[in-house]
Amino acid sequence: MTTTITICDTCKLEGWDAATSDQTDGERLAADIERAAQGNPDVQTRRHSCLMGCSHGCNIAIQADGKLTYVMGRFEPGAEAAEGIVEYATKHAASEKGQVPFREWPQAVKGHFVSRIPTLPNAD
Repeated sequence: MTTTITICDTCKLEGWDAATSDQTDGERLAADIERAAQGNPDVQTRRHSCLMGCSHGCNIAIQADGKLTYVMGRFEPGAEAAEGIVEYATKHAASEKGQVPFREWPQAVKGHFVSRIPTLPNAD
């Protein structure tokens, strides 16, 4: 099953200045994640304007149908963060319920978890 990484493209880290940057920090992180996920059949990416976690920017969500959702933040744009996020999303995709054992977490995502959202109950 495919896991989607939703990336807030409006996130701005403290000190961001429109006069010196033509992209938000979220746009930069989104581009990094998109590059890292390119060719990975288990991971899709999408951008979304504002995940409402401004005090935790840069923010992403790891999501898949029927699995736990994880919201992460406090990322600095860059290849290291992007590769760790994509690695975690790949492990999420391979898991039955979206849980990835701590020992398998990439170092780049440790300390970045903001919340875990349970799956919705089946509506029968």
